[in-house]
Amino acid sequence: MAHVFVYGTLKTGQPNHKVLLDGAHGRAALRGRGRTVQPYPLVIAGEHNIPRLLNLPGWGNRVAGEIYTVDEQMLHFLDEFEGCPDMYQRTLVTIAVEGAGGTLQCFVYSTATYPPEWVHLPYHDDYDSQGKHGLRYNPRENR
Repeated sequence: MAHVFVYGTLKTGQPNHKVLLDGAHGRAALRGRGRTVQPYPLVIAGEHNIPRLLNLPGWGNRVAGEIYTVDEQMLHFLDEFEGCPDMYQRTLVTIAVEGAGGTLQCFVYSTATYPPEWVHLPYHDDYDSQGKHGLRYNPRENR
């Protein structure tokens, strides 16, 4: 079992959350909410308005998200779903667990491969596909 921190479209109530609930992909259990201990730039970028965590620790905000415990099957599914290692890279990040205190080492899908102008986009601390940012996510099934 592994811990995965999700900050974008995989969170509860977001467009891709259903893949975490689909037992055909493996098992995923919500452990709680948390925030990155270090700040990171969370931007909404690209032609489909995808939330992306840029692998620039120390920049941006402490990003909010959900912590899941996943089995090996789900972890492999998420690697494929997230286009790892090309679009995103799976790295370990320290997450502060809300309510429980303490921290957990969690896998997160962030990217070190992005156009340089993405560093200058607005940084978010808590993604919502319907948020005030006005950048509507374009679901995979519509592309």
